[in-house]
Amino acid sequence: MDLTSVLILAGLGAFHGLNPAMGWLFAVALGLQERSRAAVLRALPPIVLGHAGSVLITLALVSVARLATPPKVVSYGVAAVVCGFGVWRLVRRRHPRWVGMKVTWWQLACWSFLMATAHGAGLMVLPIALRGGHGPASLVSQSLLATTVHTLAMLSTITILALLVYEKLGVAVLRKAWFNLDLAWAVALIGAGAFAAFS
Repeated sequence: MDLTSVLILAGLGAFHGLNPAMGWLFAVALGLQERSRAAVLRALPPIVLGHAGSVLITLALVSVARLATPPKVVSYGVAAVVCGFGVWRLVRRRHPRWVGMKVTWWQLACWSFLMATAHGAGLMVLPIALRGGHGPASLVSQSLLATTVHTLAMLSTITILALLVYEKLGVAVLRKAWFNLDLAWAVALIGAGAFAAFS
């Protein structure tokens, strides 16, 4: 995997981390509920692991498909799925609701996994993550490296945001400086699908 791909994956990880639906807002809410910075920090590992699990499973499924199917067929299939999912996110913006504010470590990880899957987090990294070799060893290493880079960038972003909002800004800042990340997310998915189709 070349440096450009690594930087794009890191950028996508940071972009995912910016989205409140990916978990940092939940971590802040838990911290405010317990009036504890430690509660914010405790929430971050399961959130990140759930997200990483969703990305890795998506990459693994497509890697298996690539071993059994010609690469071009998989590329066009991925492009169609990613673009289609982006269009679906434009049309349907409701978020899945599953847990309340009293959550265990595992419930938080499962919530994060479901949110990342519902938002197509793994789909967005597919066009970059699976470029290159097509053998089993190459696909495994590409998937693991892509998930690691993406996850570390996401972890850095949500940690900074969660602590900044909890310590300094407060959740009221979201009312004053809100940008529709769901719209940006859907457009980015469509762009990633187009990239997969024409790269």
